[in-house]
Amino acid sequence: MNRFATLLWVGFLTLSQALAGEARFFRLVSPAPTSIIAVTPTGTVTWTNAQTGITCTFQATTDISDGTGWNDYVQVPVSSSNMTLRLFDPAPPAGMTFIPAGLFTMGDILDGDSFAKPVTAYVSAVYMDVNLVSWSQWQSVYFWATNHGYDFEHPGSGKAANHPVQTLNWYDVVKWCNARSEKDGRVPAYYTDAGQTVVYRSGTNDLMNNWVKWNTGFRLPTEAEWEKAARGGLGGHRFPWGDTISESQANYYSGHGYVYDLSNTGYNPIYNDGVYPYTSPVGTFAANLYGLYDMAGNAFEWCWDWYKDSYQGGYDPRGPVSVGPYGYWRVIRGGGWYGYAYGCRVGCRALHDPTYGDDSFGFRSVLAADQP
Repeated sequence: MNRFATLLWVGFLTLSQALAGEARFFRLVSPAPTSIIAVTPTGTVTWTNAQTGITCTFQATTDISDGTGWNDYVQVPVSSSNMTLRLFDPAPPAGMTFIPAGLFTMGDILDGDSFAKPVTAYVSAVYMDVNLVSWSQWQSVYFWATNHGYDFEHPGSGKAANHPVQTLNWYDVVKWCNARSEKDGRVPAYYTDAGQTVVYRSGTNDLMNNWVKWNTGFRLPTEAEWEKAARGGLGGHRFPWGDTISESQANYYSGHGYVYDLSNTGYNPIYNDGVYPYTSPVGTFAANLYGLYDMAGNAFEWCWDWYKDSYQGGYDPRGPVSVGPYGYWRVIRGGGWYGYAYGCRVGCRALHDPTYGDDSFGFRSVLAADQP
């Protein structure tokens, strides 16, 4: 049950969400005088601002006992005197969490990567799978799909039912998202034509941006959606939790000379059992502030976009509108069980041939939060 405690002074509101027995507290920080009009048990807050054209920031923490530990949760551009935002959903679709709409800084300057120069993007609200798609979850949709007109390049594999599915190429996961939608009675997102009339169920079609119904059905996250979700509101840091990494925080290959890598054992010794792949069960490590697990390490994650050697900012960026400057190669993010700490950074970007999938390539899917 959600409970709200309000503490109001100039520019600040504190409210709390009781989730899985743990309270998560929020406050609104505004550079202009602010009055809270209403909050609801469904996670929506309405406020008035004396000034438009500014940006308000909602912050969150799980402990307000000493007044510290607040982290940015989402930034909201103020476009009118009355503003409404949904911060969370107490009853999201099963296995998913709500990522609020708002601004965020995509990229960082921490390690001088030319491909990660920061830009500002506004990303609409989505639900995202809390975990990487597991082997058992993949199979539950895959077997339905192959009996309903779908074909796949690879059947997928997994070390155990609760480990991430892997050995999938980009076409496999896109078709699986459509099959998941149809199995659940939703309108699919992906089509084989700009008229969006033929559902994508077969072959290796290089889908265009305008072949997608962005607000219906399960789909891959765009690169911007993925990074916003991975950061969990914690902008300007290397990882979803801060600026250093250790094997107590993620499943990756440690010890390659990176100053921010606090471990030095190679493969994570807990999961190095001598039998590839050395994946870990989904949800093993702590979640970020949005409640997402394994946004660093375990399995690289396919995203929607064709790769471009710089970020695209603006409103709901979706990458190149047709074949990217690197051809048909698509974006992967997040690092994997055999990847170095470098690849686990939230701002690290990689690309790969969409026909390729190995035992560290997985994915998770999203739903637009304004589903019809």
